[in-house]
Amino acid sequence: MPTDERRHFQRLLLTKPILALARGTSALILDLGITGALLEHYGEAAPGERMNLLFRWMSNDVDLACEVVRSEVVRPIGGDHVSPVSHTGVHFTGAKGDSLELLKDLIATQVGRVLAAQRANAAGEWMSLDAGDMILEDLGRARRMRTSGFVSYRLKDGKWWRIPTRSTAQPSDGFTVAAYEDEEEVHTLCAAYERANEESRRLIRLVAELSVLSAK
Repeated sequence: MPTDERRHFQRLLLTKPILALARGTSALILDLGITGALLEHYGEAAPGERMNLLFRWMSNDVDLACEVVRSEVVRPIGGDHVSPVSHTGVHFTGAKGDSLELLKDLIATQVGRVLAAQRANAAGEWMSLDAGDMILEDLGRARRMRTSGFVSYRLKDGKWWRIPTRSTAQPSDGFTVAAYEDEEEVHTLCAAYERANEESRRLIRLVAELSVLSAK
């Protein structure tokens, strides 16, 4: 995927880091997206370095090939009293077995939980969207062969615009999904987007990317 296209993709900041293996040793996944992640680990990494990232989800192994994009030392001495601690951004370059599907399921589940918590904390400030949460988790899992391309839904002056597109970019005023997605489900997602705050809208775009990825 070209670098300029990767910039459009969102990341989920994990409230509870995921324990993983990277570079043959323990690491923490601090944030996660469908194209990459931010890791905390011992030692130093250099841009261009290749590694495998391994972690568990729903009792299954997720095994992703990665390339280091950037890395910085955040603590000169870590808990082992020897090695520095680094934060390293990686780009996913491959997936073993069904790891990609597991990754998408993990992201959809995590986003659904975050949005549900935000809704609860809002104490009724925006409408209950139980059906919408189900769509967020299931988006992109069916009707994948019906048609090709993508559709961008953009909210302008209180009105939704449906724009067929070949671009996978997620707009700042809406979201883009695969063209095969059911219209009724997308309308429910639009309603969720209208009522959401800015952070929740970013998370909705993150899940919409799962639909985009499944169609590519």
